[in-house]
Amino acid sequence: MATESRRSEEAAQEKVPRLSGTLIDELQDLCDENVFGCYQCGTCAAGCPFIDEMDLTPDEVLRHVIMDRKEVLRSKTIWLCASCFTCAERCPRDLNITKIMEALRQIVLRSNIDETDMTGLTEEEKRSIPQLAFVCLFRKNVG
Repeated sequence: MATESRRSEEAAQEKVPRLSGTLIDELQDLCDENVFGCYQCGTCAAGCPFIDEMDLTPDEVLRHVIMDRKEVLRSKTIWLCASCFTCAERCPRDLNITKIMEALRQIVLRSNIDETDMTGLTEEEKRSIPQLAFVCLFRKNVG
């Protein structure tokens, strides 16, 4: 049993991209947002239309980035972000959280780690998934 849990932990660690520096450095190269400006008010999470499906709230994602916790790159939250800009519009610190989520996705994609498989979706899933999610997936896969 312990061997199985150790293998699953090792497999999960393999999916975390290897970064040359800190997560903040990588993020700053991709987007010019000051994540240290976030004071964890939770306004971004309160307005997010997909918050019920996320494993981390947007403010928790920012906290993970600040703390250089690279496991945030395994979070499904960065992929569920619909880029609707609700969080960015409501942020009292004027942080563009959508831009930060996109930068985190880019870090993962640049490491060639992609668990998305459109061909594996059932017809029922295709009917029930919001169209905006398909648009975001399309954007992710084409550039």
